Amino acid sequence: MNTLKTFLSGAALSIAIATSSIAAGVEINASSTGLALQGYDPVAYFTLGEPTPGNWTITATHDDATYRFATEEHRAAFEADPEAYLPQYGGYCAFGAAMGFKFDGDPNQWRIVDGELYLNISADIQERWLTDIPGYVERADANWPEIAPIEPAALQQ
Repeated sequence: MNTLKTFLSGAALSIAIATSSIAAGVEINASSTGLALQGYDPVAYFTLGEPTPGNWTITATHDDATYRFATEEHRAAFEADPEAYLPQYGGYCAFGAAMGFKFDGDPNQWRIVDGELYLNISADIQERWLTDIPGYVERADANWPEIAPIEPAALQQ
């Protein structure tokens, strides 16, 4: 409970509420225009090992969200197997999902664990998440079916 209180305090909560409430999708964290991952290339995390902005002219749509890619090869790989590259919890913060909330995932706060891409809201939260990845993933996996269809702001009440 102390972890939850700490997480919900301060500027991180204000930023999370502001950015999560504009998400177009419920299960997928996308902007009001439907852009997922804030325009970052989901394949690049796996192939280049770093967050890479996508090119606005190289896109693909999956589950009503638009993904951008740095190269045509990345788009082709994504289109062949989108599930291999999609971030967990629809791109929402992995730690937040473990706590039962949906906060905007920061494409620069990421980790690939067991072949899955996870995002977190901030560097501080990423550090906390790294202290018990298996435990937080287990909790987030258990919470996700219940919170996935709920608007992020509704989880704040």
